Formats: sequence, C-alpha cells, structure tokens
Amino acid sequence: QVQLAESGGGLVQPGGSLRLSCTASGTIFIMNTMGWYRRAPGKQRELVAIITSGGNGNYADSVKGRFTISRPTAKNTVYLQMDSLKPDDTAVYYCNARLRLQDYWGQGTQVTVSS
Repeated sequence: QVQLAESGGGLVQPGGSLRLSCTASGTIFIMNTMGWYRRAPGKQRELVAIITSGGNGNYADSVKGRFTISRPTAKNTVYLQMDSLKPDDTAVYYCNARLRLQDYWGQGTQVTVSS
C-alpha cells in the first residue's frame, strides 16, 4: 500500500523560508508525477507545484519565482523550497503522487506565515 510521509511545515514570519519534504513508500514503481497542493481556510484546494519523473516542473502563478519544486532522479521523494513567504501562503499543504491514473495523498502539513 502506497503511503506518503510529509515533513517540514511550521510557523514562519513573512519573508521567511520553509522546506517541505515528501516521500512515497510501498511501491517499486517510480511515480509519474509528484507535487504539492494546498487548502487555505475557507478556500478550495489548489495546485501549488508539480514535477514529473523527468524533472519538469510547473507552478501556480501565485508562487512562481518564490517556490521551487525538486525531485531526485528516479526517487519517490519531492521537495518544495518556499522562499519570500507571505501570509496568503498560510494553508495546509498536501503532498500528491500519481502513478498511472491513481492519485495518492499525504495527510497534510500546516504552514502558517504570520508575524
């Protein structure tokens, strides 16, 4: 059974940085894509960033230039480096992994940006 383990959330001041990590276990296959979504209070879940097994990344417009997604080659691990954080980035961040047409989700990690 595939499981995703996330880490790295927390409280940070505006302008600060955090790094999220996620590792998928329970499969011998390399995930087609891995990425991060977030849900802010009172809002719908939205895509933050996604990266393919080949290393191609895509970002939401709201985080371009501030967040960087990365993934070691042939590994089911994904990182999200978040810089210049803003209060609007406050949300629960969920790791996602997709293998063929099956989606897997982490339990979420809270990121709070506040002074």
